[in-house]
Amino acid sequence: MTLALDAAAQDLLFREAQTANTFTDEPVTDEQVQAIYDLVKYAPTAFNQSPLRITLVRSEEARKRLVTHAMGANGPKTLAAPLTLVLSVDLDFHEHLPRLFPAMPGVKDAFFSEAAAREAAGTQNATLQAGYLIVGIRAAGLAAGPMTGFDFTGVDKEFFGDGKQKSFLVVNVGKPGPDAFYPRSPRLAFDEAAATV
Repeated sequence: MTLALDAAAQDLLFREAQTANTFTDEPVTDEQVQAIYDLVKYAPTAFNQSPLRITLVRSEEARKRLVTHAMGANGPKTLAAPLTLVLSVDLDFHEHLPRLFPAMPGVKDAFFSEAAAREAAGTQNATLQAGYLIVGIRAAGLAAGPMTGFDFTGVDKEFFGDGKQKSFLVVNVGKPGPDAFYPRSPRLAFDEAAATV
């Protein structure tokens, strides 16, 4: 079967794209980040809840604060990247639902009145949005270096002291630098990953 996406786009977004570990010093502009967001904001989320929040870490001072919570090599990689994004869940995403999901006016209170329900749904859907964001970064001709090796409780205290956001991923963004990519690891075959019932 032929995919609707041409082979060059398939390579750009998937087959040749890899996690970058080094970057050039070429800046990533606010305009680039906004163009990426304006593309990926159409990704599906339950009830269109759109709970992902993106913090652009640009200043040297903010970057130093962030890397105090990094594990191992994630600190130096983050200090050297032209842009770092902290991805978090807006734990009050339900406040936007009357506008974002007008087809069901009572959804905010019917499903998300409890904080635990908001955190569970928000985390699941923000994680889905993060996957689309990485593909969007690739679509912009940039590389992403997503990392979970951070003390996210510390990151939250550092950047979101009010407790309204909960971070879950840090993504370095830019043009790949020298030796940016490790050799590609194997992937599961279709019949290992999928089953028909």
